[in-house]
Order: sequence, then structure tokens, then C-alpha cells
Amino acid sequence: MAVGKTVIVTGASQGIGAAIAQAFLDRGYDVVATSRGIAHAGFAPSSHLALVDGDIGQAATAVKVVQAAMEKFGSIDHVVTSAGIFASKPFTDYTADEFRSFVSINLEGFIFITQLAVRQMLLQGTGGSVTSITAALADNPIAGIPASIPMITKGGLGAVILSLASEYAKKNIRFNAVAPGVVDTPLHKDDHKDFQKTLSPMGTIAEARDVAEAVVYLTEARYITGEVLHVDGGAHAGRW
Repeated sequence: MAVGKTVIVTGASQGIGAAIAQAFLDRGYDVVATSRGIAHAGFAPSSHLALVDGDIGQAATAVKVVQAAMEKFGSIDHVVTSAGIFASKPFTDYTADEFRSFVSINLEGFIFITQLAVRQMLLQGTGGSVTSITAALADNPIAGIPASIPMITKGGLGAVILSLASEYAKKNIRFNAVAPGVVDTPLHKDDHKDFQKTLSPMGTIAEARDVAEAVVYLTEARYITGEVLHVDGGAHAGRW
């Protein structure tokens, strides 16, 4: 049980983010869950849970989340930046507005909350961790799923994780990422399941809890930093 440990989870209203938040609650963490629709996410009321509505791509939302963590629980020990958006289309079809949306949610949604959380972890002096959700497609593209523009941002997350792992290693603040393949979430509810199953060597679709378990592992693995853990049924291993 993680008595007295506080974790912030962004993008927590559904899918992977909701599964991550619930996994930490089940293990005894204090959880600050945030998203634009978090009030309607259906979490059971708990003294170990704080909900903060807002767009995590806005710096003001990050401030509200950190304030809620400190006011209710008194510390910030871990952050999981699960908020993210994705769309697959040919490179030439992406619009400037779509690109800005990817940057806002996928990158600024990581930067703003992580900067504030790391400052607090440094003040506390007891270390901590940040775990980001990237994508297996960032390092292992699939010809049938063109996603070049969102993968600019997901690839950027992988790069910043490595840099920060090095920068803060001596402060015992760890930075890791989980790179999912296809996951059964509301984001993919309209996709054909038979096609999705072809996207991993195992021929199956991951569940949100599979990603959540990987996140919990990295959060609690005190000697792992700078790691990208693929939860993709082996897709990153090569052709199949």
C-alpha cells in the first residue's frame, strides 16, 4: 500500500487514463485526476481522490491541478501524463489546426504539469517519478496506419523522457514512458476489431488495464529511469 503517496493522472476521464487512476486508487495512493470531463468520469467518491476539470494543454489547468494536490494531500510524488489525442490520415491531409491541437495536448499537456510537479518534488527532496504515455507507432510505424504528425509529438515525448531522466537522476526523480500499441478504448470504438488484431504479432487487442499495470510498475520500480516500456503485443520487435 502506498500510504501518503500522491499521484497526478492527466487524461483520466476514460480509457487508459481512467484505468491508470483506478489502479493507483486500488493500491492505496492519493490520486489527483484531471481532464476536461473528469466530473462525469464515474469515479466512486473517495477521500483519496481529487478531481480537477480543465484542459491540460493550458498552463492555468496545470496550476489548478498542483494546487489541488498540495491542498488536499500535501505532496506530489508521481505524475502520469496520460492525456493525448491521435488521428490517422495521410501526411498531406493534416491541417495546421490539427497540428496545433496535437502540440497543445500531447506536448504542452506534458510540459506544464511536469514542470510544476518537478519543482515540488525538488522542494520535498524525496524523489519521485513522471511516466508518460507515448505510442509504439512513434518508433515502429505501420504502413497501413499513417500518423506522421501526431507521431512528431509522441516521438518528442520519448526524447524529453530520456533527457529528463539524465537531468534529474541525482535528485532521484525518475522519468519513463509506456508505449502502447492498439488498445480497446473509446478512442478506437469505431475501428474494425479484426483489423486491429492484425496490428500486433500476438493477434490481440490490449485492454486499458494492461497499460495501467505497466504504468504502476514503472512508478514503483525505484531503479528504472529513461525507459520506454512497449505494451504492444511485440509489435516493436519487427515484422510479423
